[in-house]
Amino acid sequence: MGRVLDRLAALRAAGTDWYATSKLALIVVGSVAVLLGSTILQVSFGAYPLTLGEAWQTVFDAEILFNPEIWRWTFLGADVPEWLTRQQVIVWNLRLPRILVGAIVGANLAVSGALFQIITRNELASPYILGVSDGAGLVVLLTLTTFYGLMPFLPIFAAVGGALAFLLVYAIAWKNGTSPVRLVLAGVVVGTVFGSVQRALFFFIDDLGVAMSAQAWLSGTLMNAGWEEVRIALPFTVLAMALAFAVTQELDVLLLGEDRADSLGMPVEKMRFAIAGIGVLSTAAAIAVAGLIGFVGLIVPHMVRNIVGSESKLLLAGCLFLGPALLVSADVGARLALSPVQLPVGVITGIVGGPYFLYLMRKKTNLGEL
Repeated sequence: MGRVLDRLAALRAAGTDWYATSKLALIVVGSVAVLLGSTILQVSFGAYPLTLGEAWQTVFDAEILFNPEIWRWTFLGADVPEWLTRQQVIVWNLRLPRILVGAIVGANLAVSGALFQIITRNELASPYILGVSDGAGLVVLLTLTTFYGLMPFLPIFAAVGGALAFLLVYAIAWKNGTSPVRLVLAGVVVGTVFGSVQRALFFFIDDLGVAMSAQAWLSGTLMNAGWEEVRIALPFTVLAMALAFAVTQELDVLLLGEDRADSLGMPVEKMRFAIAGIGVLSTAAAIAVAGLIGFVGLIVPHMVRNIVGSESKLLLAGCLFLGPALLVSADVGARLALSPVQLPVGVITGIVGGPYFLYLMRKKTNLGEL
């Protein structure tokens, strides 16, 4: 198997088109530009408006950037330094962590969507459509409403729920193998059942504040994102991204089809479940801190694939940049479009993602199989 992968890697390297690489560079540059512009808007505007000069002077204040007390507070959970001014607290405690959480969530959802599409060879696959999001969401909602003290372990619980949901989808879809259509249909069924259980839980919540918080979470929101959410999601995100890029050769083999991959000596089912585990971990890290945000995991891989092609390394790299840019910019719209009212970012991604998906349906005659 190792020799096969080495030979495939050599062929892939020889055939990698510099044009595709240059297109990836355009995605990276464009995504960074969008992310920078969204960051400027997010930091500068809001209920407490700042000029661009004031906002960026606060962000790049050397007294803050190089102060160990600040880094102990942001990444280790120490108390907020008392010497921070009101303006510094607003930027560093409210607006910057929201941007970071949005970038983390966008990267996780986009990369996990690409992984699920590759292992199922199905363009319609995503954490949301395959029921993974609803399985993870059900466990997170149970934790939020009954075991709030276990918040730091939310990604682990969400990963367990997402993994169980994916296994259930696969078991339902299996009949001497699976097909893209059966996987999608099974995912819809499992997602619908788990979603119904989520809604049923609201009848057992006595605290109105908890119910409102849970409802906002089900809509997908970054309203309450802070440094705690960064600390919860970041380690799992780094692990999931590292694992995803470590299996790009195996992903390219799976794209050849089950028969070809099996003839090359790959244990297809074991590899598929291993990569699905990476996708579940990535999805769980996003859901644990931002709730159920739809369409990002479905649409971003489509957009990147249409530009750079299907080579896994290029696809994942494009998703890693475009996902954060899309979600952070959507959150800017959710926060500022109807100010002072803030919408859940999941509403914005749904409004944008739905028409784009309809456009794909109209444009492609064989939407589904890769």
